[in-house]
Amino acid sequence: MDLSRKKCVACEGWMKPMPMFLVKKYLKKVKNWKLKKRKLYKEFKFRDFKTTLKFVNKIGSIAEKEGHHPDIYFTWGKCSIELYTHAIKGLSENDFILAAKINKIK
Repeated sequence: MDLSRKKCVACEGWMKPMPMFLVKKYLKKVKNWKLKKRKLYKEFKFRDFKTTLKFVNKIGSIAEKEGHHPDIYFTWGKCSIELYTHAIKGLSENDFILAAKINKIK
């Protein structure tokens, strides 16, 4: 199934993080995302600050709708995203769903 069509579900602290074999499987479904210190990571480049800010705001809108919020770092012409499910101290399907949705932003 296309992850970008799925919805994030609330994670509870009793849930376990996704096992590494599933992380590797899901990583293949989200183009150009990498595993960095047990978090999903991707960097985006833009032509100027205004375009970068517009992209960040689109991510913010998606994150609010999904109830799953990434760590976003941005500056002139560059934005990096880290995804991690804090409630379970690891990766969940939500992280991959959000990554797939971010990949669809134009």
